[in-house]
Amino acid sequence: MKALRSHEVGGPETLTLDEVEVPMPGKGQLLVDVKACAINFPDTLIIRDMYQFKPPRPFSPGGEIAGVVEAVGEGVEGWQVGDKVLGGTGNGGLAEKVVMDAGRVFKIPEGVSFEQAASLLMTYGTTIHGLKDRGHIKEGDTVLVLGAAGGVGLSAVELAKAFGARVVAAVSTEAKGEVARKAGADEVVIYPRAPFDKDTSKELANAFKAACGPEGANIVYDIVGGDYSEPALRSIAWEGRFLVVGFPAGIAKMPLNLTLLKSCDIAGVFWGAFTAREPELYRAQVDELLTMLKEGRISPLVSETFPLERGGEAIAKLENREAVGKLVVTMD
Repeated sequence: MKALRSHEVGGPETLTLDEVEVPMPGKGQLLVDVKACAINFPDTLIIRDMYQFKPPRPFSPGGEIAGVVEAVGEGVEGWQVGDKVLGGTGNGGLAEKVVMDAGRVFKIPEGVSFEQAASLLMTYGTTIHGLKDRGHIKEGDTVLVLGAAGGVGLSAVELAKAFGARVVAAVSTEAKGEVARKAGADEVVIYPRAPFDKDTSKELANAFKAACGPEGANIVYDIVGGDYSEPALRSIAWEGRFLVVGFPAGIAKMPLNLTLLKSCDIAGVFWGAFTAREPELYRAQVDELLTMLKEGRISPLVSETFPLERGGEAIAKLENREAVGKLVVTMD
């Protein structure tokens, strides 16, 4: 079988398409014939040894897949050859076949494509955990989403609307703003490219305040970081929740006096650790997402697909912040 692998520390251009042996499922495992693998921001980091986890080389990036069960390991119940499944791999998904623990896979609802199924877990999983467990979202809240046209951002727009919130989407271009509006955003703020001087930062904070309304944002969902975080924090409501989800623009240095003035919280959203520490709640949230997907209340936007040999291009496009929605690598 073929696998796109990292043999050395570096960018997407260092990945090579290798011929490797088909893995065999062990006790409690499934062998999945991969049909689609979604690309996520951790894929840009893990190949540069900049992610929290550093698998031994050579390895394939790719943290979430969808496919068909090809073989069932010893002791596995509830799954059979031919079942259509999705699941999180951590890494290893950019390969034609992958072995997964049976407890980490979920059945794909009828009528859902492999591309959409592969685009659900990491983005919508992160967001449902962030909004519910860390942000304590409730109906009528105002949610400010930074980076709202990417995969995680669009999941935040859709889920916040599904939970009854008003959504302000912050994006870098009008075209991305239109994508956010189609996903349900009530207001759009176009922000400039960082770095910001003091005046630009103040102007952006005022733009966020104007869009969020006089009470401010009850939840700030920050996927971007860098110079964008402080203006967003300045627009937060009394006792608001500022959720730290990611920082492709850099790690922000926040003025903590603002947390006192607004009596607000800054909370981290580490979905990967959450899934390991609270597996039952994780599975319940994925089941909730699958129900919402089946009912059409959420719909992952797959903007572009790539064959396996061009998987590095997909990672580079995401790394350069050129992606809208989800980029997916397909094996057929």
